[in-house]
Amino acid sequence: MKRYIYILFAVSLSILLLSCNLEEISPDKYDQDTFWYSAKTAEAGLTGCYSVLLNAGLYGGATAIWEETASPNAYNYHNSNGWNSIALGTQTADISIFSARWKAAYTGIGRCNLLINNIGQSKELSSAQIEQMKAQARFLRALYYHILTIYYDKVPFSTSIASLSDWNLPRTDREIIVDFLIQELNEISKILPKTQNSPNDKGRPTAGAAQSLKTKILLYEASPLFNQSNDKAKWQAVVDVAEEVIKTGGYDLFPNYRSLFSLQNENSVECVFDVQCINMPNYGTSFDIILRQYNTCAPLQGLVDAYWMRDGKPRSESAFISSMDYKDMDPRFYHTIVYPGSTFMGQVVKTDGTNSLFTNVQTGYTFKKYSIYDSHTPTTEEAQMGENRSPINYMIIRYADILLMYAEAKNELGELNQEVWNKTIRPIRARGGFTMGSALDYPGNDYQELLKQIRYERRIEFAGEGYYYNDLRRWKIAENELPETIRKFDGTPIITRTFNRNRDYLWPVPSSQIELAPTLLPNNPGW
Repeated sequence: MKRYIYILFAVSLSILLLSCNLEEISPDKYDQDTFWYSAKTAEAGLTGCYSVLLNAGLYGGATAIWEETASPNAYNYHNSNGWNSIALGTQTADISIFSARWKAAYTGIGRCNLLINNIGQSKELSSAQIEQMKAQARFLRALYYHILTIYYDKVPFSTSIASLSDWNLPRTDREIIVDFLIQELNEISKILPKTQNSPNDKGRPTAGAAQSLKTKILLYEASPLFNQSNDKAKWQAVVDVAEEVIKTGGYDLFPNYRSLFSLQNENSVECVFDVQCINMPNYGTSFDIILRQYNTCAPLQGLVDAYWMRDGKPRSESAFISSMDYKDMDPRFYHTIVYPGSTFMGQVVKTDGTNSLFTNVQTGYTFKKYSIYDSHTPTTEEAQMGENRSPINYMIIRYADILLMYAEAKNELGELNQEVWNKTIRPIRARGGFTMGSALDYPGNDYQELLKQIRYERRIEFAGEGYYYNDLRRWKIAENELPETIRKFDGTPIITRTFNRNRDYLWPVPSSQIELAPTLLPNNPGW
């Protein structure tokens, strides 16, 4: 059962707290000498720390999948939140997403700081409850800081500031923040429960989630974006933590790739940490209306061409015919992409705009991952799914990501042997629907070939999830992959993208923030 999250800025302190309903009260609007006394208001304060995840600057609205449109995977013709400007290389320091992400992350950090430093005043919570709630807030704070550091590099750092208006600090070196985050995650992994023990725990971090977030943080530190000297010790750190998650995390691959992203299978064994959603205004995402109606996350022909064939070989090397009939492709293609001639929402997909429900076809394709829509005819209610009402939880971290991070780090150490392959890439492909030995068998211990396999897996396994843009950034190959003419299903060119290698690997500190706090200068290179 879902944990419902409501955001309430009210005058009254009276709240209704049910097992699956949490009303959030913004604690900075109340007397801090008394706010934390009550167990109900303390819990509401914690809910405020979580609710920021659904902010449009982070994972709310369609932001999580719009990030795909800054990569070669998809196209945002409407330039929603500035994502198409990023893809084109025409972004300025004041586009919406730069400012929205900064503000949302610091709003979350401020709320977490407020709880961590004040919840000990509670007169109704036990010391064990206080410790658990603080650990959850520390996890969320680490996540928000991680988001800031991978985009903006150096950012202001504090464990005490609560109000967004007070963040007038200079920027702290990313390495200092990362060291703090690693220490925090080490500590809270000993406090958080190993498993979610009740329906009310859904969406709350576990010890495995803390170690998984640590793995992801270390992966960025080991990757070329931040590890230009290729320090192997950093890759070993990724291996060590990922191995711990694999051995003790209690996670596994969900057996069905398509239904993993369905409402019925939320909080599955593969889900490490997700954003809890519900079909109510402002408490879900906008994935369904984006994919069905607006098509502002439209898959590109380049992504379709990137799928290998069912023998596990690229189109140019495969024995299977590579043509526009969409046959014999990597089975994950059919679980991810809606393509011309397939059945979607009870209709055969056409590219002439005559479909009654799926009408605004920009490239001839859409994604069906993370959507309630598939081949079946939708109910009236489903067909009218609107903004911020999509109920399927978005997984920030899932177990397949842990396996692929582990495989990548092992390859960088020259240790991606058959044993590692058989517990990482092989089961991911088998779960996706591959059956042929040529797709499943270990290709041999050649670094470049294994690197190609890993990068393929990350692009295809996570297609439509918003991962690929950051993978290209951290591998520092965006300058090779992003400048291109993007195309529709029939090869018709749409527009040509560019990428400035001297500027675009890092986001700028938003202009609006520098106006408020000149201490943030100098900005990142090129800005």
